Amino acid sequence: MRTSTDTSPDAVDLYWLPLGVVATGAVGTRWLGRSRWFRYGIRCWAQGAIPDVAEAVDSPLRLSTDSGCARRLLDLVPHVPTPVWGRDADRSGDMWNSNSVIAWLLVSSGIETAAIRPPRGGRAPGWDAGLAIAGAPRRGPAKTVTLAA
Repeated sequence: MRTSTDTSPDAVDLYWLPLGVVATGAVGTRWLGRSRWFRYGIRCWAQGAIPDVAEAVDSPLRLSTDSGCARRLLDLVPHVPTPVWGRDADRSGDMWNSNSVIAWLLVSSGIETAAIRPPRGGRAPGWDAGLAIAGAPRRGPAKTVTLAA
């Protein structure tokens, strides 16, 4: 995810190797998470670039132009919950993954998520887990929504 404040663009990314991360969690089971090989990391860095952004299925959506909202989101990154990756930690019926992290950050920073949908023909497994942990309502049936770019 890319976000910009008045001073600079920033990036939030998830990597399996916890190098320079602001939060980490276990992968698979808490027990496996004792090993560095079974941990995920959430990184946030100023003027960052996401190496695989060209592989994105759809073009980015501008969800807000409020730099204060972007700053709130960035300030929340170190506080993202870190349940076990790939498990249904909150009994939402959805596993925790990178989509969960993004959903949690958007809701927690005050960005409206009700109209956000995966690209046509796509899925967003984990999204509902992020919404549930953030205390937001889960997605309803899919509908066509046009978001301002």
